[in-house]
Amino acid sequence: MNFYYRKIKTPVGVLHLVSDEKKLQITAFSKHWPSLKKLFPKLNLKRSPILDLAETEIREYLKGKLLKFSVPVEFQGTEFQKRVWTSLRKIQYGETISYKQQAERIHQPNAVRAVARANGMNPLCIIIPCHRVIGSSGSLTGYAGGIAAKQLLLKLESENFTKTV
Repeated sequence: MNFYYRKIKTPVGVLHLVSDEKKLQITAFSKHWPSLKKLFPKLNLKRSPILDLAETEIREYLKGKLLKFSVPVEFQGTEFQKRVWTSLRKIQYGETISYKQQAERIHQPNAVRAVARANGMNPLCIIIPCHRVIGSSGSLTGYAGGIAAKQLLLKLESENFTKTV
């Protein structure tokens, strides 16, 4: 199987994208790229329609012009992680929930720490919106791209959400 790679600069940092012929596999901040790169021993730098779409959608999202991603994705992980990541896709643009609420949504109210850990391992940052999950107190807790990136993404969504309502 061929895996395609692209690195893009964005207002929230450099993102590393990997896809196969049909689906986006990775959107990762530079901090996490070295450990993820090991999963893909051979990366193709040729053009990829999936990476073209992913880059276009990420750029449109960051300009406030895209509310929902359509790029097809596939994530590798445990069944629990996949449930957590799938639940992230149900958090609406401009909405935030707590890790506790997310644990309740997947019917595992006592798994708050496990949910937080799974969110931290999200292989498709921005596309799968783990930045929309915050602490119960309203605090912006950890984010792979850093708290400043999380703040910027939430601010972008908050400002654009009020324009669309």
